[in-house]
Amino acid sequence: MKYGLIGEHLKHSFSKVIHEQIGDYVYEIKEIEPQNVEKFIKEREFLGINVTIPYKEVVIPMLDYVDSSAKKIGAVNTVVNRNGKLYGYNTDYSGMYALVSRIGAEIKDKKVLIIGTGGTSKTARAVATDMGAKEIIFVSNSVVQGAYSYDEIYQNHTDIDVIFNTSPCGMYPNNQGMPIDLEKFPNLTAVVDVVYNPIRTRLVLKAKKLGLKSEGGLFMLGAQAVYAYEHFTGNKIDSTLPEKIYKNVLSGKDNIVLIGMPASGKSTIGKLLAEKTGKVFIDTDEEIVKKANMQISDIFSQYGEAYFRKLEAEIVEEVSKFNGYVIATGGGAILNSSSVDSLKQNGTLYFLDRSLELLAPTSDRPLSSNLDAMKKRYEERYPIYCSACDVKINGDSTPNEVANEIYKDYSK
Repeated sequence: MKYGLIGEHLKHSFSKVIHEQIGDYVYEIKEIEPQNVEKFIKEREFLGINVTIPYKEVVIPMLDYVDSSAKKIGAVNTVVNRNGKLYGYNTDYSGMYALVSRIGAEIKDKKVLIIGTGGTSKTARAVATDMGAKEIIFVSNSVVQGAYSYDEIYQNHTDIDVIFNTSPCGMYPNNQGMPIDLEKFPNLTAVVDVVYNPIRTRLVLKAKKLGLKSEGGLFMLGAQAVYAYEHFTGNKIDSTLPEKIYKNVLSGKDNIVLIGMPASGKSTIGKLLAEKTGKVFIDTDEEIVKKANMQISDIFSQYGEAYFRKLEAEIVEEVSKFNGYVIATGGGAILNSSSVDSLKQNGTLYFLDRSLELLAPTSDRPLSSNLDAMKKRYEERYPIYCSACDVKINGDSTPNEVANEIYKDYSK
């Protein structure tokens, strides 16, 4: 391996995609067990590597030189082999600083809470300190010197202004994780989450619902990779590159999710969008049929709506973890708020707003099998579609025209 990433669990990583957009080198992902890290480093059979959880602190004693900034932070995420000598840097710092600046989070004179006590938490502390935080405290599930318990935070530190999540809570495949209850902090103005897969953690989604400045770690990941590339190659990069890389990766990884009434054209338009974007198409109703091994009308008649909704929620939760898909959902998928949040974690939700008179009832849609049933569903669900979507699209045009409109919006 000449260039790559080492860590313990890396199936979630986007680093290969990012680095191979920046440099003209092959970037490999290498999972290493803790007992083999020292052997790998000492063999020095690489030119440049990034280091992630849980080895950002572990590798420091194995290096010949540690940059003063990385030494001060106490964590290294970039190692360069120069003529057999290993040099350690912390590009996470620059990436996190850029992320905080990007969302406009106010740190100066604020009380900051950092979730987690690993290497990335030290980077967050350095960023918050350099940005002028008034006070910085830590919280952890484990008993760690200098860190508070969650009970202590909820009892004595509800005056927090800014939260950094540097723990893996909420990270793929455990996308449902929520490290802290944001509603306990009435002064809260911003939430920074270093987790980048899913693109929007439950923590970030909750923060946005509360009107807080918040973003996940995808921009930080791209920015730190750009700065790592500078160390790997000695080449200076354009200052606009982090934003370009972020948008490119987001476009490739973010799902296009279609919501709307039965017969609004989600499957037809979804397939057209998959062709335009090169993304994979998936229909949640088709996945339910595969899982149950029976048609949806039969599921309703034999087991009832509650059983169907349970299957639907399970399928939505599963496909929401995918990246780079076009997902056509069933008409009632948005009735489950948790399913909506799951879809938003890795997707942009488009509501195909097709007029009621253009929706044709069919027998294979048990809750919309006739005009009266369709009208009832439409009136019940329309406000839910509007509140759940990120973008409302006029669905009265032809499938090609609707697909083009969505593609235009998604590509901007």
